[in-house]
Parts: sequence; structure tokens; C-alpha cells
Amino acid sequence: MSTTSASIAGRSRPKTALLLGLGLMLFFILLALGTWQVQRLYWKEGLLQTIDRRTHSAPVPFAEVEKRFAASGDVDYTPVTASGTFLHQGERHFFATWEGQSGFDIFTPLHLEDGCFVLINRGFVPYDLKDAAKRPQSQGAGQVTVTGLARNPLPAKPSMMLPDNDPQKNIFYWKDRDAMAASAGLPAGAGLMPFFIDADATPNPGGLPVGGVTIIDLPNSHLQYAVTWYGLAAALAGVLIFRLRRPAKDASARKSESIFGKHDA
Repeated sequence: MSTTSASIAGRSRPKTALLLGLGLMLFFILLALGTWQVQRLYWKEGLLQTIDRRTHSAPVPFAEVEKRFAASGDVDYTPVTASGTFLHQGERHFFATWEGQSGFDIFTPLHLEDGCFVLINRGFVPYDLKDAAKRPQSQGAGQVTVTGLARNPLPAKPSMMLPDNDPQKNIFYWKDRDAMAASAGLPAGAGLMPFFIDADATPNPGGLPVGGVTIIDLPNSHLQYAVTWYGLAAALAGVLIFRLRRPAKDASARKSESIFGKHDA
């Protein structure tokens, strides 16, 4: 081997080692991402099974849901019945769409028989009927019984892309239970249940609000993501193997070149 060839080979070794080290690091990162997506897949499938089981179960009394939430902090999609009187002057308006139409979901405090309140998502009204005075039939008085799905409160704003709520204009872009309750004019010292209830599709007087607006659509693409990450890891492994074999081939070629060179001389 000539001095020049040896010098080039010597300089290439650290570069090759660095590239292989970075490649191995990236390989293990891709494997970790794929494994994480598999774990998320099992979690999501379990969650979907829980939701399906809950939504197809019989409604339970409100007191039972209250106990479950106190014990676990999770009553999402549990069918429940609650009785009380609506505080219509405290209805809050959550910006929403329903069947392609923009408008609001109406969250109204329900004064329970034990004196506490729970916010009920009574359903959807079109945008131009936000003002309750335009739908007086929906403001019925007296004792009512609501059947629906209990919903966990949101711990925080779900996305920075959402606008901030505007309690002064009574427009909410995310379901901030505390802000809704604080601006609903509840009596001083009134107790508030820590969860919501989405009313079912039982018709309201005058047809509004339109109940049964709970959307259960949890995407489950974790298997696809796992296959993608593992596939990238496999492709990178192929590149690394090829790169590892290449120096051996280059060394063999240089050795052959050196042998033939000496023979010619």
C-alpha cells in the first residue's frame, strides 16, 4: 500500500466510526419510538374497550357516579341519570358544530335535589339562536330528569391553537368547568360537581337544544406509526450493515492492487 493510500485510509477511519456511532444512536431511537407506539396501541385499545363497555351499559344513579369519581377520578362516558331544576339564566355557550352547522352547545347548571349543581350539556343550538330569548320553549321550569353520559373535566386547555375563552361574551372554546361555573351566577357557596353530563337525544321542549351530541371518535393509528418507525429502523440497519462491509471490501481491493503492483515491478 502506498503512503498516500495509507494516509487516506487513516483519515477515513474516525469519520466512519463517527457515522456508525450516530447511525446506531438513531437506530435505537427509532426502535424506542416504535416500541412506544406499540405501548400506546395497547393503551388505546384498552381505552376504546372501556368506552364501548360503558356506553352500552345501563344508566346508573347520579350518586353512584359521584362515588366512582371520588374513588378514581374517571367516570368518562358512564351513563347516568340526574334529577333537579335547571338554572337557565346561568347557561353557558360552548362554540361547536353539529351536522355541518356552526353554533353552540348549551351548558346549563342543574340544581340537584341535594342542593349542589352539575353542568349539563343539553345539546346544540344554531349560531343565530345563541340568545335564549329566541328559543323560549327551551327554558322550561320545574323538576326534570336528565339521562346522559358523565364526562371528565379537562385539566387544562387542550391545544394552544384554540382561542381563549371569553366569559364576558359567554363564549367558550374549550370546556373549562371552573370558568363556566364562575360566570354562571351560581348562589354563593354553592357546591359544584367535578364532572359534566352530556344529555342524551331525548327531545327538549320546542326541539332545542338538540341533545345527544357526544362525539366518540378516538383515532387509533398507533399500529401504523409503529410499523413506520420499525421500518425506518430496519432500513437504517441495512445501511449500517452495508457501510460496515464496505471498508472490508475496500481493504481487500487495496491489498489486491498492492500485490499486482509489486508483481509488475
